[in-house]
Amino acid sequence: MCDFLSGAYRVVSDSVSYTSDEIVSHYTYAHTKVVDNCVFPMQDKYIFRTKTAIPKLGLMLVGWGGNNGTTLTAGLLANRKKLTWETKEGLHQSDYLGSLTQSSTVRLGTNEFGESVYIPFKNMLPMVDPNDIVVGGWDISSMNLGDAMKRAQVMDIDLQRQLYPHMKELLPLPSIFSDGFIAGNQSDRADNCIAGTKSQQLEIIRQNIRDFKSTHKLDKVIIVWTATTERCVEIVDGINSSAKALLEAIQNNHSDISPSTIFAVASILEGSSYINGSPQNTLVPGVVQLAIDKDVFVAGDDFKSGQTKFKSVLVDFLVSAGIKPKSIVSYNHLGNNDGKNLSEPMQFRSKEISKSNVVLDMVESNRILYREGEHPDHCVVIKYVPYVQDSKRALDEYTSEIFMGGRNTIVIHNTCEDSLLATPLIIDLAIICEMCERISFRSESSPTDKFERFHPVLSLLAYLLKAPMVPHGTPVLNALAAQRQVVC
Repeated sequence: MCDFLSGAYRVVSDSVSYTSDEIVSHYTYAHTKVVDNCVFPMQDKYIFRTKTAIPKLGLMLVGWGGNNGTTLTAGLLANRKKLTWETKEGLHQSDYLGSLTQSSTVRLGTNEFGESVYIPFKNMLPMVDPNDIVVGGWDISSMNLGDAMKRAQVMDIDLQRQLYPHMKELLPLPSIFSDGFIAGNQSDRADNCIAGTKSQQLEIIRQNIRDFKSTHKLDKVIIVWTATTERCVEIVDGINSSAKALLEAIQNNHSDISPSTIFAVASILEGSSYINGSPQNTLVPGVVQLAIDKDVFVAGDDFKSGQTKFKSVLVDFLVSAGIKPKSIVSYNHLGNNDGKNLSEPMQFRSKEISKSNVVLDMVESNRILYREGEHPDHCVVIKYVPYVQDSKRALDEYTSEIFMGGRNTIVIHNTCEDSLLATPLIIDLAIICEMCERISFRSESSPTDKFERFHPVLSLLAYLLKAPMVPHGTPVLNALAAQRQVVC
């Protein structure tokens, strides 16, 4: 049946029941434990509850006036208004291509003829429709979203013309600027900044979230950092190593508390999930502990849109096939503001870390190929070339050892509009994160009837992030197929 809950499929089973406001399912998790070369098949039984009421969702973007922020806002408006526009190839219609939730399917089972049945991802459970998301946010530039969209040069000109009257009415809230964290070449944009101490900035951001929620009569707000990359910060005892120390450091106006950390803390204190879409280490131990204390979701780091996503697929394939990658070299050049910011060494280092670590767990999975501590040479280069604007050019070379001393080299060239790959990820992150907020579970063997939520470090979103944060003690999973399986 597909007439239940606006297209969501109904499961006919003694293990699943439906009430007026939730779905209750009994799930057996079969897994295997290995101890001293002995293999023990295991089964854990859980009860899941999913609330079915779809909330009115707000999405606040840090860096709303940037390429990703303007592209997302324009894309939602275009889809909501069902706009069409002329390109040199002909008439184009609004779409959500590149979105896991809106444009992918999941194999549900087989029909009576043994044929596979695939359903839209969005029909698996009640989910927010992206057309209903209310968008707002902050930016260090005061430029209205219409002019910012023109500056980004991402959308086709006929579409920009139709969207401009709507976009020009949208103004970003003042944001936090510190040229010690982002590149000094960003200062020419910084005309829309929050003054005051870090504790005053924190309170202003918290009030912004409350006002946005109240003004638009929202049930929930999710915060996503999509601003330029910051440098990474040192983890220092007494400053950011615990929630208590972090809050005290903010009150003391400590110089090494980054703008993104202030946004994360404000989001958590307001009960809003926070997603770090850039590679810097915003989610320091103090932020994570605060999220755990407040039972608020955080996720990061860095949107996984193109080159890194493909890398995680290819390296997984090579290692799984018994082929040994020895050298992975990734070269990029791009001309958008992200590329300009990354031309500074400290900001580039944050990106280099997130791109480089993506293969480590796949290497760890095969001790036939790699000895303990051995890993491929992995080099990442990013260059700023203004002329190409948002059209990112990437060249990857994978050199592997094969049978009997042979060599295999695979070279891949990829050209893409960076923001048109990243924007659907932001939509998916918000929709899936919100859905997770409505899910609770408990073990059937639990001595109490208390249900709990997923761990506040929401590793389920790893499919969409280059350097996924995971709960302490949980192994990092970067293989793309496995990440998608976790979501689906």
